[in-house]
Amino acid sequence: MSSPSEPSPSPARWFKALRRTRLGEPCLKTYPLECVDLLKRARVAFKAGRTLKEDFRLAQLDAMVRLLEEHECDFVDALGRDLHKPRFETIVSELILIKNEALHAINNLKKWMQPQHVERNLSTTLDECLVVSEPLGVVFIIGTWCSPVQMCLVPLVGAIAAGNCAFISPSECTAHTAELLHRLIPFYLDNECFHVILAGTNDLPEVVELKFDHVFFTGNREEGIRIAQAAARTLTPVTLILGGKNPCYVDKHCEITTTAQRITWACFHNAGQSLVAPDYILCHTDVKARLVQALKCCLMQFYGSDPRESRSYGRMVNLEVFNRTRDLLWRSGKVAVGGQVIEAEKYIAPTILTEVAEQDPIMHQDIFGPVLPILTVNNLDEAIAFINKQEKPLCVYAYSSNSKVIQRLMSETSSGSFCSNDSVLQSLMVNLPFGGVGGSGMGSYHGRHSFDTFSHRKSCLLRGTRFECVTYLRYPPYEDRNLSLMTWASSLSQKSQGWCQIL
Repeated sequence: MSSPSEPSPSPARWFKALRRTRLGEPCLKTYPLECVDLLKRARVAFKAGRTLKEDFRLAQLDAMVRLLEEHECDFVDALGRDLHKPRFETIVSELILIKNEALHAINNLKKWMQPQHVERNLSTTLDECLVVSEPLGVVFIIGTWCSPVQMCLVPLVGAIAAGNCAFISPSECTAHTAELLHRLIPFYLDNECFHVILAGTNDLPEVVELKFDHVFFTGNREEGIRIAQAAARTLTPVTLILGGKNPCYVDKHCEITTTAQRITWACFHNAGQSLVAPDYILCHTDVKARLVQALKCCLMQFYGSDPRESRSYGRMVNLEVFNRTRDLLWRSGKVAVGGQVIEAEKYIAPTILTEVAEQDPIMHQDIFGPVLPILTVNNLDEAIAFINKQEKPLCVYAYSSNSKVIQRLMSETSSGSFCSNDSVLQSLMVNLPFGGVGGSGMGSYHGRHSFDTFSHRKSCLLRGTRFECVTYLRYPPYEDRNLSLMTWASSLSQKSQGWCQIL
């Protein structure tokens, strides 16, 4: 391998070196030719059937659980350096979630791998009709900086369970976490099948063009579009989990104290840097004053009079995100609470904005920061109309004690997911598929749904050579008599499914 001072062996400007680590040691570059070599090795391993056996998959999943348990402190340290993330948040929102996914996969893998038999009809009574889940091959998982461990390893659980080889690319924005994954994974997972590469955001489309069998991307819409365009050039299927403007409707009939607590937690967890946090509140006019006051009380209760001193509050991931969030804050609405910023610390106080107009800049960009705009509506119809004017979001949230209000919002809006009287939790459950729709992405993951995302569901019909006395009707020379018999059989099929597909 070339030393860090030597030029890249290829003129392509693909990969950047990440030089910061937990111990302050330089991280090795991943050069383009090395990536190509890793891809070849993974393809050789996959074609040799290395990942196909259940025992292999279980061993890799068990190794991932051990990685999380044995290096909990290292992950806490890395995320603390990258995001000032509290230990509590790292363990609960990153490590436990991944561990739960892995254990769920371990407990259900045998069932997931079994062929699924489908309903037979009279013409296939003696045949087998089944769906076989087979691995796609070598897949590429691109994580985002919002939840840099979770967004890499939860999809990886599904890829391993489905029998794939996989590359993961942690976000360069969270350099310490990326280096930690790059360093630890080779000690736990198979070195031929699983690889961590360190690439810059702008370089990822070129990596995608190396041709993988599936690309799984989490991040913002602009980057997702570039990834999808690059994948399309090699006909590579993609799963896109994209950010968006997640609306949160607060009805006049709701339990204000509980509503405020749950919204405050969801919006300011990880300093608001989340794909699934409520992006803005649509508040019924009658309840606005009480809600704002309740949110202020919750901020005081959660983070104290000075959140900057709180050990439970994070920081912006870098100055670019800090500056963008600060500019949105300054150019939109009126600060009801918070608003303080300290550039040297990448600190933005938990902020609530009132008197926000639909035309304000903050309503036209994903926030990814600790700023919560509040808009008012006069009734439920107005709220639904407002939501439906926007791009389809990743999440819609509704707080109301009226079940009819909840039902209307769930059925009359379209989004990747929906949650009533809470936020974020629907995106974390192993038995619920999570993903976007329209502008918020495509595809889904978690639990069995991750397994299916990284599998090809192959249709299989296992036939014998009996009943040729019936199937001969399909053969040339074509006769009107044979056509009449087949038409008659088809009509029976429509009524009773008795002779479907006598071909």
